[in-house]
Parts: sequence; structure tokens; C-alpha cells
Amino acid sequence: MIKVLINGCNGRMGQVLVNEIDRFPELLLSSGFDISDEGKNTFPVYTNIYDIKEKPDVIIDFSIPAATFNILNYAVKENIPVVIATTGFTKEQLEEIKVTSTLIPIFQSSNMSFDINLMKKIVAEVALKLRGTDIEIVETHHNRKVDAPSGTAILLADAINEVMEEKLEYNFNRHDVHEKRNPKEIGFSSIRGGNIVGEHSVLFFGEHETFEIKHTSYSRNVFAEGALKAAIFIANQKPGYYGMDDMVK
Repeated sequence: MIKVLINGCNGRMGQVLVNEIDRFPELLLSSGFDISDEGKNTFPVYTNIYDIKEKPDVIIDFSIPAATFNILNYAVKENIPVVIATTGFTKEQLEEIKVTSTLIPIFQSSNMSFDINLMKKIVAEVALKLRGTDIEIVETHHNRKVDAPSGTAILLADAINEVMEEKLEYNFNRHDVHEKRNPKEIGFSSIRGGNIVGEHSVLFFGEHETFEIKHTSYSRNVFAEGALKAAIFIANQKPGYYGMDDMVK
């Protein structure tokens, strides 16, 4: 039985994890960590890392970047593997996470959906076939999401850039630039509203036709399921930096 601590257990995704974990007989929810204990959980919830009594076998992090590094310090001290599903990190923070992975096993993905990771492979293949098209990524999320563009949008763009001989620039803002579109760029558009779980489209605009690949998430359960599978995967790994590709293999 793998004992799990959920970082951000009172958040929306944290609560989905709480409800989904019973579907995995290999996992046991031993405790949670959050900025406050709302008293609605049936397991111990800590607001101070140094108060944690039940040492977990793995930590699942669905929180915010600052909270991620807070729990990473604890994980390094106690030698505990971590699944990071939080998004919105800076490049410097991402590098710091990779450095930390030399000390403990870290599994990180900006999207825990298997289908999204399949989409990542597909868009890379299409980009090679449709060289010379204008590539745009449009993503839509609920009105509480704080980072833009989404980590998944960056994930898809990075997959395209990895296979391109001539790397493409990322354009996050056309508002202040009054000039025609650079053909050597990937443009990003972010929409925020309502309770949309997540929608991503990668569009390849040619001179006479457009090719679109689209993924829509209808439930947060797909992300929870992926994170829980990742927890099982990472629990017995050696220190290193892992992702969805490693788990799929």
C-alpha cells in the first residue's frame, strides 16, 4: 500500500483526488496539506509541514508554485517522491525543480490526461507534414485559472518545436506589436470564463485550408486519474526527472 499526501487537498483538484483515490487499491490517502484546515475531510490535514506525523510514500502536488516549493523542501528532507501537477512556473523555477530531481524522484506534467499526451505526439507529427503553415494555439479554461497561457498550451508548443529544424518563437501578446504575423512563430490565445475544465486547439493555417486538432476535457477526473497513476509509477523510482512519456512506456 502506497501512502499518499495531497498538497493542496482543499482545492478543486485536491478534492477530486480525494474522491478518486479509493478507486486505486494500491493507494492510501494518509494525509493532506493546505493553507488552512477547513474541517471537511476525514483524514488529517496539516497547515504546518513540521506537524506532519504520517510520513507518506509519495506526495501529489496540485497547488500553486509557491506551495509546490514549500512541499518540495519537505520532500527532500524526508526523501519522498513527488508528483507535480501544478502549472504556472517560471523558467527559473522549472530549472530548480529539475535540479531537485537529482535528489528525489520527481514526476512532472502540466497535463495529466493521457489523451493530451497523445495529442502532443500527433501535433508534432502534423507540424512536420505541414511545414510553412501558420501555427496558432487557442486554450480555454474556467475563470479561476491564474496562469495564461496554460501549461498544456506550452506543452503542445514545445512538442512542435522539438521536431522543427528551425525553431519557432512564441508570441504571447500581439496587442503592442503593430506588424504582420511573423511566419516563424507560434501564436497563443487564452480565453477565461465560466466553469470550462479545459479546451485546447492547435490550428495549422495554410494558404487555402486550415487543419485543426482539438481536445476538450469535460471532467477534472481525467487529471486526477493521471496523477494517481503517476503516484504509483514514481513511488519506487530512483531520483530523476520523469514525465508522462516515461509512464506511458
